[in-house]
Amino acid sequence: MYINISSQKYDKPLLFITIGLIFIGIVMVFSSTVDRSFNKFDYSTFYISKHLIRVFIGALAMIFGMMLDYNYLKRLAGPFLIFSIFLLLLTKILYLAENGINSDPARWLNIGIFSIQTSDIARLSVIIYLANYIDRKKDNIRDYIDGFLPPLLMVLIVMILIIIQPDFSTAAMIGFIFLIMLFIGRAKFLHLVSTVFFGLIFLIPVMYFREYRVYRITSYFDGFFDLSKASHQLQQSFYSLGNGGINGVGLGSSSGKNLFLPEAHTDFILSIIGEEGGYISILIILTLYLSIFQRTIKISKSCTDIFGIMLSIGLSIQILSYAFLHAGVVTGLVPTTGIQIPLISFGGSGLIINLFSIGIILNISQNKKKIRRNRSFI
Repeated sequence: MYINISSQKYDKPLLFITIGLIFIGIVMVFSSTVDRSFNKFDYSTFYISKHLIRVFIGALAMIFGMMLDYNYLKRLAGPFLIFSIFLLLLTKILYLAENGINSDPARWLNIGIFSIQTSDIARLSVIIYLANYIDRKKDNIRDYIDGFLPPLLMVLIVMILIIIQPDFSTAAMIGFIFLIMLFIGRAKFLHLVSTVFFGLIFLIPVMYFREYRVYRITSYFDGFFDLSKASHQLQQSFYSLGNGGINGVGLGSSSGKNLFLPEAHTDFILSIIGEEGGYISILIILTLYLSIFQRTIKISKSCTDIFGIMLSIGLSIQILSYAFLHAGVVTGLVPTTGIQIPLISFGGSGLIINLFSIGIILNISQNKKKIRRNRSFI
């Protein structure tokens, strides 16, 4: 038996799944924004036209990710992380200078006619940095001082800068991605558990610094026993899902999108999908996200280096976790957050970053191990 390492074609199933989710997103963004667009701008294609532009930019980013040798990202890992930290600081400073100390949120950095959500860039930079760090420090990762602590401190800096924007949910998701990647990188379980414990001691009080966070938590628990005490968004989400049932009311026939359900094209778009396509459509979409993760696991198992393995897993975890957290929000399983579902919700910098991430995974899929067995005949 011998192993021949060679470049092969990209993973076509992963590409087709991605295209399918993008197509679903285009259809549902248009369906969920027709009335909203007409009421605010007097024509029905305002949101979908913006979404299509961002899908086009995202497609170019995905193609670039497919063409760029992912090993080049090793050299950019440290500088990219520092650059993302600089962007987070710049976003907050510029917003405070323009709007005052009590103004929030400071999540968007305006660059001419474009605006970017800097936490999306920070999330990508953290994943690349962790993949490179685990690759370089794989022999020391179980040592707390020389292995586990340095990436923990860097990720904490990013999380704190995102929390003060404020964007608590994105910071928590970055912390979750950190724990999963370090766990897969074979960090000590005791180090991970202690990090979670002390992290909760810090994050729980921080969560109560903002009234809207307290309301989200209290309305979440109150809604378990009495739907009338749940948040308005969650109530409307339940009404939409209940109205759709198993088979749905039909494409374009949702009543929840008619200004009843806030953020129907972003934070609660899965509720509109469930109303128009039924529970079956939600099951199909979640299966597609699981398929992305399954394809990525297959790609990582045949990858030729640790950096590629960790990078592909980290990028797929962010997509899978965001998708299922979004599903948990619209079904009331977790408290309401501002998490959008990847590749489907109304596009922004998150859509472009996610498509670039898919492009990187597709690039990694081209570098595989061919294992052939020499058969001997007696």
